[in-house]
Amino acid sequence: MDLNIEVARTALVVIDLQRGIVDRPAGPRSPAEVVARAGQLARALRAAGGTVVLVRVTPSPDGKDGLKPITDAPSQVGGRSLPPKTPGGELAGHSWSEFVDELKPEATDIVITKRQWGAFYGTELDLQLRRRGIDTIILCGISTNVGVESTARDAYERGYQQVFVEDAMAAGDAEDHLHTVRTVFPRIGRVRSTEDVLAALR
Repeated sequence: MDLNIEVARTALVVIDLQRGIVDRPAGPRSPAEVVARAGQLARALRAAGGTVVLVRVTPSPDGKDGLKPITDAPSQVGGRSLPPKTPGGELAGHSWSEFVDELKPEATDIVITKRQWGAFYGTELDLQLRRRGIDTIILCGISTNVGVESTARDAYERGYQQVFVEDAMAAGDAEDHLHTVRTVFPRIGRVRSTEDVLAALR
C-alpha cells in the first residue's frame, strides 16, 4: 500500500534518543544507525513544514517520581537501567537525559519529558498534537518493545493514525524488536522503512 503523508497533519515522534540510552548495545541494528535515520526523518519533516516531537525519559533529580513496582527484573525507565545515584541518593549525570547531538531540538520542535515508558501518560503530548491539528504520527526510536510500543499503544487508543519506521528503531536485542514489529505494530498502524517515509515526503 502506498504511503501518503499529509504533512500539516503529521508529526514525527522520536522516542528516547538520549545519551544514557543510545550508549547501550541494541539490536537488530546499532543505536548509531537508529540515530542517523531518525535524524534524516527529522530534517525531512522540518523541511516539508511538518512537526517534530523529541521525547526523552528521566526521573526528577531526587528520583522520587519514578515508578517503583515490585518486579522480577531491575528497575528500569524507558527500557534501560536508570542512571547511577550519588552518595546522597540522587540520580547522577544530567547528561544521561540529554538528546544526542544529531537530534538537538530546533526552535520549532516540541520537547516532551516523560517519567515512564509511554510518551502520552502524564505529559502534554496529546494536547500539543491536537492543538496543531495532527492526527498522524510517525514513530521511531529506542526501545522498540518498550518506549516506542508503549507510546504506540496509547496513540492507538487515542485514535491516531500511525506509521512505524522499522529501520529507525532498535531494542535491547533483535528478538524483542522483531516480536513487536511483527505482532503488535501491524495491528495498530503501518510498518514502513525510512526510505518509504522519505519518498512520501518528497
